[in-house]
Amino acid sequence: MQTKEFKAESKRLLDMMINSIYTHKEIFLREIISNASDAIDKLYFKSLTDTSVGMKKSDFAINIAIDKENRTLTVSDNGIGMTEEDLENNLGTIANSGSFAFKKDNDLGDDVDIIGQFGVGFYSTFMVAKEVTVVTKAFGSEQAYKWTSDGVEGYTIEECDKPDGVGTTITLKLKDDTDDEKYSTYLDQYQIQSLVKKYSDYIRFPIRMEVEHTHYNEEGKEPEVHKAIETLNSMTPIWKKNKSELKDEDYNNFYMEKFGDYEPPVTHIHSKNEGVATYDALLYIPARAPFDYYSKDYEKGLQLYSSGVMIMEKCADLLPDWFSFVKGVVDSEDLSLNISRELLQQDRQLKIIAKNLEKSIKNELEKLLKNDREKYEKFYSVFGLQFKFGIYQSYGAANETLKDLLMFPSSFDGKNVTLKEYVSRMKEDQKEIYYACGETKERIEMLPQLEKIKDKGYEVLYFTQDVDEFAIKVMIN
Repeated sequence: MQTKEFKAESKRLLDMMINSIYTHKEIFLREIISNASDAIDKLYFKSLTDTSVGMKKSDFAINIAIDKENRTLTVSDNGIGMTEEDLENNLGTIANSGSFAFKKDNDLGDDVDIIGQFGVGFYSTFMVAKEVTVVTKAFGSEQAYKWTSDGVEGYTIEECDKPDGVGTTITLKLKDDTDDEKYSTYLDQYQIQSLVKKYSDYIRFPIRMEVEHTHYNEEGKEPEVHKAIETLNSMTPIWKKNKSELKDEDYNNFYMEKFGDYEPPVTHIHSKNEGVATYDALLYIPARAPFDYYSKDYEKGLQLYSSGVMIMEKCADLLPDWFSFVKGVVDSEDLSLNISRELLQQDRQLKIIAKNLEKSIKNELEKLLKNDREKYEKFYSVFGLQFKFGIYQSYGAANETLKDLLMFPSSFDGKNVTLKEYVSRMKEDQKEIYYACGETKERIEMLPQLEKIKDKGYEVLYFTQDVDEFAIKVMIN
């Protein structure tokens, strides 16, 4: 057995990482599952050119095991594994990434996504574990090794047996519960299922766990407990599928389940983009506003994924305020992530994606206005106010995006009209757009000035919301 200490700078980094880098402790599960997926990706990539691997894609899997009695959580994979040297380089030296080196040294195509870029994700386990054990056997090696550490002073590496073949098994001995932290929550199968669904649902290899189901029979009888190995993740996200494979029902069901809405969306936008910015996006225009939408407590944002792993639940930078009602997901392999993979570094890719999404949303709404006026007006009655605020608050910067989406009640027939429709009906001698302000249409129609304008055959827009006149003045100026 070799006992080694972390270097002084590594100790400081480890302490900082455990206490500062990660916002939520639950992120540790995402990190070790992502590392397991990386390890499988490497062996799968190798199997495409090396028949000695002897495995096909369906043979690969990640397994999770809970042991409440011993307070351990175990995550294992049958990926490429690690040699003693790999253990030393990848786990003994903090922030050294074997995944990054692998991707750099191999000209990988888009089919192999290696997301472990920083080599620090593994150490997030020490946020919840007082001891971590790694048992691993590399492909092509006869010897397995065990790495053990309490995350404080150092680690040990020793030879061991691994009868189940190549791959890596990580076992976390969870910390004791305190008044502030209940680490036992990570021994609850429903919590683990929830975290896998939240962060790792689209890892493309099955994540399996033995799950208990309790069945209650006749009154007075003991409930029956059945155990079964279940796959916890979906693997293939709907946005990665071809549009031809999907029906409106598929899109609507995904939306209602994913975003907790009981009503189907008005419409959806499913786009794939390659080139300067490569990403998949699935966006939804809701039919109703959340209860807190027009309050300061509302948080806009799209769910952001990198190669199928959720990075942010609400990435506000992907949506302008005037389209803050949009729900959806964006998945890109090209993002510049920070060291914890929780936040984005502001870069050109993100801005390009955001600009493309804004254009897509605008085009979809214009199409809806043209092809299904009734549905658009229903949508506009819920979210139209946001467009007006968008023009006003952006000091006109959003004019080109929003001007053709605005609607106002009109004296023409009492119904909503767009500015473009108003202009198309202007008299030959009419040089200006006429509007009148009031609390309601009925009150506006009682204004004596209105009759004089209408007598000339001019159409009048009714401004019944406080922001209407401000928005128009910003557009004119």
